[in-house]
Amino acid sequence: MSQQASRRAFLRHAAALGSLGAAAPLGMSLSMLGHASAQAAQGDYKALVCVFLYGGNDAFNCVIPTDSDSWTHYVNQRDPMARGTAGSGTSIALLPAGTASNALADAGTPARLGGVLPIGHSGRAAHANRQFAMHPLLSDVRNMHQAGRVAVLANVGPLKRRLTKAEYFGVTVPRPAKLFSHNDQQSTWQSFAPEGADNGWGGRMGDLLMSGNATGLGSYASLAQRSFTCISPGSSGIWLSGAQVQSLQAGATGLLDLGSSGRVLDSIPLRTAIAEMMTASPSDNLLWSDHQAVAQRGLAIQSLIGPLLPPLSSTNGSTPWSSNANPWVDPVLSYNSPITGAARFNQLALQFQMVARLIDANRAGNLGMKRQVFMVSLGGFDTHSIQNQEHSERLAQLNHALAYFDRVLGQMPGGDMRSQVTTFTASEFGRNLANNGDGTDHGWGSHHLIMGGAVNGTEVYGTYPQLATGNANNEYDSPDLLQNGAMLPSTSVDQYAYTLGKWMGLSAGDLTGIMPNLGNFDASTHDLGFMSA
Repeated sequence: MSQQASRRAFLRHAAALGSLGAAAPLGMSLSMLGHASAQAAQGDYKALVCVFLYGGNDAFNCVIPTDSDSWTHYVNQRDPMARGTAGSGTSIALLPAGTASNALADAGTPARLGGVLPIGHSGRAAHANRQFAMHPLLSDVRNMHQAGRVAVLANVGPLKRRLTKAEYFGVTVPRPAKLFSHNDQQSTWQSFAPEGADNGWGGRMGDLLMSGNATGLGSYASLAQRSFTCISPGSSGIWLSGAQVQSLQAGATGLLDLGSSGRVLDSIPLRTAIAEMMTASPSDNLLWSDHQAVAQRGLAIQSLIGPLLPPLSSTNGSTPWSSNANPWVDPVLSYNSPITGAARFNQLALQFQMVARLIDANRAGNLGMKRQVFMVSLGGFDTHSIQNQEHSERLAQLNHALAYFDRVLGQMPGGDMRSQVTTFTASEFGRNLANNGDGTDHGWGSHHLIMGGAVNGTEVYGTYPQLATGNANNEYDSPDLLQNGAMLPSTSVDQYAYTLGKWMGLSAGDLTGIMPNLGNFDASTHDLGFMSA
């Protein structure tokens, strides 16, 4: 297709977006994008990237307490042989710091992994006399923690208000609905309501932030604001959905488009004809017209953003987007499997690569997007069995992907953007301290990671639970552990979200409207302190 024909198609696609709420037809030619008045300074840009770990990540084996008392209880509950004949099954207890890896041990086992990796902290009152470490496979994350670009938030989870253990068992104080359910707790983490919610707190932030985006595009701003504020390069959860923003589901290697490379069945005229049919007057059939509106939006977004994306096979100077046009065989996007020892493609790293490419498309096209919200995900954390192998594989992927994204952001074509992009983990719940024989069952509270140049790193925020050794019924005398060693959260998702939203520039009033339970927590505790101004 000629450049002029491409422009005409772009105008037709954009003009059809009135039903999607565009302020006016997006009559901007592709060549004008580089000269738009947006010209937003890179220094005014900020983005949040949520990494959702589907299945319920075992936080007890991600951030481990290593002070003497805590370590004793940790081993007692995770190694069946620690108390002699008190239990049977497979040990899922990691080994002490400094323990050398045994290359002859079975893949994925604690002996094969070696000892945990100590991390520092400032000795906040909540963690006086506590010591911590990370899983042996989180070596890059641990190094970033020590370098000040990663922080840990301990024992966070959905809460209506702070609960004591007695209040939890008394069942008289409000608590989140449908605890320990995968689908419901995924939704609760992302939207503050169980399954069935229609928007999430990432999307609600996008609703408030989008008006500051693409302001230099004038009447053409609406499409960019609504469709380029909240984005997922893959499957997206309810977290990205808002009342105004329309979260964009991109592909992992490019924007979703009609056909491929400007062709349908290798034909440019056929693609043009189908695109024209899709931008014709809407049908009276509601199903048809709704489908047509979605298709029109996708075509317009592809026309607007697609030409600006850095190609996969280009390094863009020093930026390691990729060293191969085929990402599935690209060593940059591969991690070393702790089970097989071989290099494996890392789909989470590919999602991060797409996020970085989309961020750079904003710069390259002068689109003026000052605030963006992204979501990536990794599954496989439901480790009821063969936990040593399964959890090790997932953490190796997570470690590699976070390190890759940190490296890419540090070498962006427009300069180091690590201080402008904050990445944080989330998961529907943590898992129990108790070993079920070969794994762990569903819990509640969990520990999470926050990464970025604006993070006040080298610290463990929140309050790590007091560990204990359970009795024969897996009951604990710790005020922080419920049946089977599920963590009773000490910090709410509302506070987690508030701290991230404040860094994005939202006011306390804005955030109170987004977080339904925030008013039930003392205002002095809303900001957890892990982000710099």
